[in-house]
Amino acid sequence: MKELTFETLIAVFEQIFGRGLFWLMAAAAALITLGYVYVLIRDRAVSWKKFLFAQLSMPIGAVLAVWLVMVMTDSHLSDLGGPVDVIVFLGIAALGAVGMAILIYTLESLMGSKRTTDISD
Repeated sequence: MKELTFETLIAVFEQIFGRGLFWLMAAAAALITLGYVYVLIRDRAVSWKKFLFAQLSMPIGAVLAVWLVMVMTDSHLSDLGGPVDVIVFLGIAALGAVGMAILIYTLESLMGSKRTTDISD
């Protein structure tokens, strides 16, 4: 692998997760992102109560993301080989945390209460 291209990354992720699961996760991420953008446009403001609840779910998302990668790659924390591996795992945890926060905020806004008009909310 002389170059890191977009096609190479897709091939690596398909190899790790399997073609079906990878594309299912990509489609889910796209749908959740579209839902989040819809909620932001619809409400025209961020609900700080919903945002706080979404932030409280971030550690769960971080742990689940790291757990999923460890299960799919059949590895353990003892397999970490150096600083680069730790940085990659921290990146996976950060992306999982942000993804969980976006998911929770979107679900709470779409399924939860009515549209908020109070700015202090």
